[in-house]
Amino acid sequence: MIDYNNKKYICLLDFGVEFIRGKWKAVILCHLYKGPIRFLELQRTVKGISQKVLNDKLKELEQDGLIIKNIYAEIPPKVEYSLTDKGKDITRIIKEIEDWSIQYYPDLKDSCKQPD
Repeated sequence: MIDYNNKKYICLLDFGVEFIRGKWKAVILCHLYKGPIRFLELQRTVKGISQKVLNDKLKELEQDGLIIKNIYAEIPPKVEYSLTDKGKDITRIIKEIEDWSIQYYPDLKDSCKQPD
């Protein structure tokens, strides 16, 4: 049993999956894989996510060290999110799972297209 941040995990796999657990984290990371993106652009791209949930998930990903929030001193303030090296590594794994899905379930590929 692994204890980390007042949570218990069965094994290192259970611990690792915690970073992408839930409906939105992996999707957000995949969109950030293409490069830095602003909040509203990310919200438009990630269909079906509310502003509050997106904000909460971005904070969690930032606390986990998977993304960086860059704030530029402009009027109005410009904020972009981008992947850290740690975030890039876990996103590569997520992309491999996506590739597996495409390979074994190619008929589902067109039903989930996201805009680039």
